[in-house]
Amino acid sequence: MLSLYRAATVLGTPLVRLYLAARMARGKEDRVRFGERLGRPGLPRPDGPLVWAHAASIGESLSMVSLVERLLDERPGLGVLFTTGTVTSATMMAERLPKGAFHQYVPVDRLSYVRRFLDHWRPDLVLWAESEFWPNLVTESAARSVSVILINGRISPRSFAGWRRAPGLIGRVLAGFTLCLGQAEIDAGRLRQLGAGNAKSVGNLKFATPPLPVNAKALDLLSANLGDRPRWLAASTHPGEEKLVAGVHRHLRVDHPDLLTIIVPRHPERGAAIAQTLRRGGHSVALRSTSETITAATDIYLADTLGELGLFFRIANVVFMGKSLVPLGGQNPIEPARLGCALIHGPHMANFEDMAARMREIGAATEVADETDLAVAVRGLLDDADRRRRSIAAAHAFVDAEAQVLDAVMAELAPFLDALPKAGGERASA
Repeated sequence: MLSLYRAATVLGTPLVRLYLAARMARGKEDRVRFGERLGRPGLPRPDGPLVWAHAASIGESLSMVSLVERLLDERPGLGVLFTTGTVTSATMMAERLPKGAFHQYVPVDRLSYVRRFLDHWRPDLVLWAESEFWPNLVTESAARSVSVILINGRISPRSFAGWRRAPGLIGRVLAGFTLCLGQAEIDAGRLRQLGAGNAKSVGNLKFATPPLPVNAKALDLLSANLGDRPRWLAASTHPGEEKLVAGVHRHLRVDHPDLLTIIVPRHPERGAAIAQTLRRGGHSVALRSTSETITAATDIYLADTLGELGLFFRIANVVFMGKSLVPLGGQNPIEPARLGCALIHGPHMANFEDMAARMREIGAATEVADETDLAVAVRGLLDDADRRRRSIAAAHAFVDAEAQVLDAVMAELAPFLDALPKAGGERASA
């Protein structure tokens, strides 16, 4: 199966180039640094031992930053190459990565690109985040006698079913991992069933992610503008959800005529189109990307900007997490939980199934099935201050209970870090 996959990546080169060109045209690829996607380095390799950490996009990247900070703090002389595949994640990593770590785009999983990348960077240890199993990148790294470790591995029910239809390929890929650390025991179990030889769970690294940052001036300005006005937030929404959220607003403003609904779409570039649709539905919409003012007549504030969720989690403590009323797997509930929010999500939380189930069990989150359910849940939290406080307190307790996960992950990594080469190139004794 791996040979067939590799042959397909070679024979499909014209299609790969067309795909990348289409992404470039849509602004999904970095024109200046595009060579990195072909395995061409954008920087020289630093001297000394080098850890390569890879995360697919923003969410996975943020959960790895705390680990990278800890590695650099505890292992002087270590360098960290951090790769992602998206322009937005590259922008965020430029702001978040600590000194000693640097960003490159991950190469497309074509054998010649992968080998070019590995020949230049020569990583001494590979840390692979969550669930993006690129066969050539993983197996070629392992073939060079480099330990490859899966960090915070996640296997959703959909992914599990899909990979079971290709047991030869996923088995070969997972055989390239020296150690697989699953987000939860259910993930570790699925990894073992798919062929991982050493899979366990020591906790979810997302609990170690620091609170989302906020611009203090922006927070003060927005807080002063809104005053005591009731509001709720629909965060990281996906196509189809904004219409449902607007329907909820229509229901709730009967009893709350001054209600403000805040929508933060997962992809900000959709903002103008969403605003047009909502306005056609009779809503007064203010668009943040064009600095439109929130007035007393504004129904919906559409925050179509990047990197401001930390602001809106702090400004609205009743939050619906998007990507969950559509069958796409949900968004990370830890981020709002850490910032004092009462949480609501839809039925589609496969990407966070263990976490969501545990939060519901202790009253830290409420699951809704549709627009009507969502309206009931939001109204209940807006109207009942005690219920809202109980939900927020439960969410805080849930997050605090997992605070030691980074220590547990570092303990698992210790033998591999101890075996890294010294600054002169000689490997330490394990």
